[in-house]
Amino acid sequence: MRSLDELFVALRGSAFRRSFHLGTAERRYLATHGLDAILVQAEELIARRLAPAAPPNDGKQTPWRGHPIFVAQHATATCCRGCLAKWHDIPRGEALTDEQTAHVIATLERWLRAEQGG
Repeated sequence: MRSLDELFVALRGSAFRRSFHLGTAERRYLATHGLDAILVQAEELIARRLAPAAPPNDGKQTPWRGHPIFVAQHATATCCRGCLAKWHDIPRGEALTDEQTAHVIATLERWLRAEQGG
């Protein structure tokens, strides 16, 4: 797996990944529920939508808007197994390990904290 520092340098080099920011509704949701609750929801979403070796609709399973985690996933290339392989060096075709899942959650948390201004 790629280190978070190395990953975020690479993400800053992508105009596509830099284009993602929380919208008004996602900011409100994050402010209302708090980052800790959002990260618990992230664990559930990742377990269901990304962690399986062959997630249903892989490459199309992550909506573009509607939840802070969805936006964060696109911004950090944690949206599908193809992006995980390309950006994070996490291979396709195998279920995510606990360590890989923790890496994804840490990536999302770092991006969300930056979006919050902290």
